[in-house]
Amino acid sequence: MFKPLRTAATLPAQDLERAKAFYRDKLGLTPNQEDAGGVIYRSAGGTGFGVFASSGKPSGTHTQLAIEVEDVEGAVRDLQAKGVKFEEYDTPGLKTVNGVADLGGNKVAWFKDSEGNLILVGLPVAVAAPART
Repeated sequence: MFKPLRTAATLPAQDLERAKAFYRDKLGLTPNQEDAGGVIYRSAGGTGFGVFASSGKPSGTHTQLAIEVEDVEGAVRDLQAKGVKFEEYDTPGLKTVNGVADLGGNKVAWFKDSEGNLILVGLPVAVAAPART
């Protein structure tokens, strides 16, 4: 029976060393696990994500990873100070100001990592139902 326990994202990196440097220098993250094929970053609540060596290239046209923060605008300012460039959008239904969009009271922002993966920074998402055991 399919019975998921947790979920996590994996992101491709054409240059794993460059990606590790981005996550270390720009986001302040240190891998919890590492081998020749990739790295795992752990976050709060038993969550995390992986970055793996791949010849594939992300499209960068859709969100591939969401990172939850308590203060979106503060996080954006902190990351911008470290050289992270946030995406700017001005389309029907989505407009950013200084990299931050307000989606009905929920502020979010997007940036691309060194490999072109599109990452969202946003407020914590409420889980509708507890996990089944």
